[in-house]
Amino acid sequence: MRDNLERKSRDGLGFWQVALPVLFLLILIFYSLILRPDVLGQEPLPLEIVFIMGATFALTELRILGFKWEDVLGSITAKLSRALPAFFILFSIGMIISSWIISGTIPMLVYYGIKIIHPNILYLLAFLVPVVFSTLTGTSLGSIGTIGVVFVGVASALDANLGITAGAIIGGAFFGDKISPLSDTTNLAAMTAEVDLYAHIRSMMYTTLPSALLAALAYAGLGFIYPPVSSNGNLESAQAVLNTLEGLFKFNILLLIPPVIVLWGSFRRYATIPVLMCSAFSACLLAFFLQRYTVADVMASLVTGFNVEMAPWMTEVPPQVAILLNRGGLYELVYLVVLTFIVFIFIGAIDHVRAMPVIVDRILGKSGTRPGTILTSLAAAALSSTVTSNQYATIFIIGDAFRHRYDEFGIPRQVLSRSLEDYGTMLVSLIPWHTAVIFSVSILGVPYSQFWHWQLLSLINLVIAPLLALTGIGCYLNLDNSTSELRDRTRDSIDGI
Repeated sequence: MRDNLERKSRDGLGFWQVALPVLFLLILIFYSLILRPDVLGQEPLPLEIVFIMGATFALTELRILGFKWEDVLGSITAKLSRALPAFFILFSIGMIISSWIISGTIPMLVYYGIKIIHPNILYLLAFLVPVVFSTLTGTSLGSIGTIGVVFVGVASALDANLGITAGAIIGGAFFGDKISPLSDTTNLAAMTAEVDLYAHIRSMMYTTLPSALLAALAYAGLGFIYPPVSSNGNLESAQAVLNTLEGLFKFNILLLIPPVIVLWGSFRRYATIPVLMCSAFSACLLAFFLQRYTVADVMASLVTGFNVEMAPWMTEVPPQVAILLNRGGLYELVYLVVLTFIVFIFIGAIDHVRAMPVIVDRILGKSGTRPGTILTSLAAAALSSTVTSNQYATIFIIGDAFRHRYDEFGIPRQVLSRSLEDYGTMLVSLIPWHTAVIFSVSILGVPYSQFWHWQLLSLINLVIAPLLALTGIGCYLNLDNSTSELRDRTRDSIDGI
């Protein structure tokens, strides 16, 4: 098989000629993201610059090897054209977040989430409320920096275990970051594996939902094993948030319509973009009729995001509320769109010589089983996440490397997209030098050593994912194993977004 793949590489190129651009990129990533910050004490290089340099090296090598610019450009354009629907989704996500905020949908969910906090179920709620919030918004760090701050404040007032509280908050926040149709990593994993977004989410339910249920049961039990000491300590922090939300928005049961539209569209498997746009449109209408914001405010929020300054009747807004609400808009994910565009230039260039399939086949030449392929992709994602500390790079690189390998073994690509998140997205919340962990420590004020072993969702998920690979449960192996039909099916799904 290895010889066949190498013969298929353009113009009979040798293995090292094909692999050199990838090796160069890995060296750049190691130097930029590991060596500079951890050894040299310098700022890491921007990931965009890393991939620009990698793409420049790849394009230069291809020109030296005699490939025509027009042919290489055609390969890059083909990759970018396949990613275009995902770009539309990313723009839609920013608009839907801001529309949900200005309509009062997200503030209402936050408000009632805080209202039902009780000492005996504090840990459970510290997990479940971020689950709901992150699922509806697609942001893990946003959930940690908003809902998480409130829960840590309440836990401190009740003299609860802050390590358990922080672990529950972070786990709940990453639940939505993994399965929400609004999450950037969820969309990127589906896009990279070339599967329909909702097919990807359904596949992840096999690992994420059992992990979440077990984690929820554990947090419920911990509330009795390590019960918070309910004292007369005040809850001014939480009450200030509640009072401010009441002043900014009017709450109504109709505000549940936008998230219901998204959930209904996901259940009915409707095209993603129309569903998101319908939800955003309904939220805008609710903002017009139920809130005090002007038409100009609503339109501005769709473009640049909501801002509490749109409420001049509020003389003072607590910082944690501003962090919660000042977000969204068309330009919310511009950074991710630009990064995706640059990464696909590199991937399109090396794809012209089938670089990743050749490299994967050389490394995995002796792996001849489906479970072995899935397990290896999990291990590769874990290694990439640990080394690069960047889930975007992991999703791009590992996803592109394993797509064809999955096709050869007749493994549906939604298993690949799930694997990218199981050991890519979920693992980053346990890597102490990752930005997500550093952010969590600084925002919540709880040391890593106190909460990592209470981040039960990710820990359980890391066990369940390989178990499914070994047993075949949830791996869709009863589907048609024809490589060509699998490719057609996934491509048709993406074209329908």
